Amino acid sequence: MKAVVLHKLGDISELDKNLPIEEVPVPEISDDEVLVKVHYASLNHRDVWITKGLYSKIKLPIILGSDCSGTIEKLGGGVSHLSPGQEVIINPSINWGENEAYQSPSYEILGLPQDGTLAEYVKIKAKYAYPKPAHLNFEQASALPLGGLTAYRAAILKAKIKPSDKVLITGIGGGVATFALLYSLAIGADTYVTSGSDEKITRAVSLGANSGVNYKNDGWDDTLKEKNITVVIDSSGGDTIAKALDFTAYGARIVTYGATNGTVKDFSIHRVYWKQLQILGSTMGSDRDFGEMLDFVNQNKIIPVVDEVFALANSVSAFKRMNDGGQFGKIVIKIA
Repeated sequence: MKAVVLHKLGDISELDKNLPIEEVPVPEISDDEVLVKVHYASLNHRDVWITKGLYSKIKLPIILGSDCSGTIEKLGGGVSHLSPGQEVIINPSINWGENEAYQSPSYEILGLPQDGTLAEYVKIKAKYAYPKPAHLNFEQASALPLGGLTAYRAAILKAKIKPSDKVLITGIGGGVATFALLYSLAIGADTYVTSGSDEKITRAVSLGANSGVNYKNDGWDDTLKEKNITVVIDSSGGDTIAKALDFTAYGARIVTYGATNGTVKDFSIHRVYWKQLQILGSTMGSDRDFGEMLDFVNQNKIIPVVDEVFALANSVSAFKRMNDGGQFGKIVIKIA
């Protein structure tokens, strides 16, 4: 089978030689696994970070990719709840563990250390293969798993967004942030966004956001004070979290699922207790979360936002677009 195989770590400019497409053996499956013929796969920032060596426990060579849609090609001997040809997506959140509150020490994400979805076939334990939402085509469905799961745990389970909330989603355009926007709108909450791009803010408003602010403008945080923000869903950390302590309403919930801007400086702890704020951490999600996320997506007919679709032969271009940060929604690679 053809696969995108990472052989060497380095700068994004070196991807043409570090990330070739090559022929590798089709995976052999065990009794509790299935072989999935991949139709489409989608990228996450994690994939780019791995190519640069900015991730722990990297092993080489590795087939990257956590998200995909496809059809069941082959069943393990002990698998009876799925059938050949069935349309599926994969839950890439593996070995969560018994405690719903946090992941186990053996937790991992498909695509490292286990070979991932940027290949014509991928193997996975059968319990992680789920029926593809019927209202989504293969392209859209491939964009759902990891970003959709992360946003669901952050926005629905941790922030507990209600129709009465005033929600701020930072860094709109990223996959998780875009899902958080769709989920918040489905619930009926007034939803606002931030971005360093006016174009991305306009796109978010076209999807239903009330309005947005450009964080490159002076005093952007002051603009938000009048919005009475009760929920913040953030992946940037740093200065954004520090400012959120000031511009949020009393009793607000701040959920962080990343720290692209680094650690928080000038953290005003007195604002946390005086304003009765809740600051909650969230990452990925459990098997139960994934099932609930799919139910939510099916019930509300959520359609993932796809930024651009690349051919398998142009996979390096897809990685470069992710690295440049110009995307709005998920970057997808057509495999089959």
